[in-house]
Amino acid sequence: MGIGAMEWLLIFLIVLLLFGAKRLPEIARSLGKATQEFRKAKNEIVNSVDESANAAKPAAKPDDDTAKSAEAPAKDGDQPPKQGA
Repeated sequence: MGIGAMEWLLIFLIVLLLFGAKRLPEIARSLGKATQEFRKAKNEIVNSVDESANAAKPAAKPDDDTAKSAEAPAKDGDQPPKQGA
């Protein structure tokens, strides 16, 4: 669900009545600059979060030697201690 053509036309007419035809290009220009700055800031934040996530991934990944040593007792046929009784 978005804004349809009739809604955009109504918004345009209201802005035209409020600010006049002479200030309309100036308003559109400043709105475009504000949108550009917002997107730039958003992209910087996303890139910063991605870099932080990528830097943290190798630290969270277990070492291959550690994983192999953890699997070794199970392959030798060792039984885990029984509980209860």
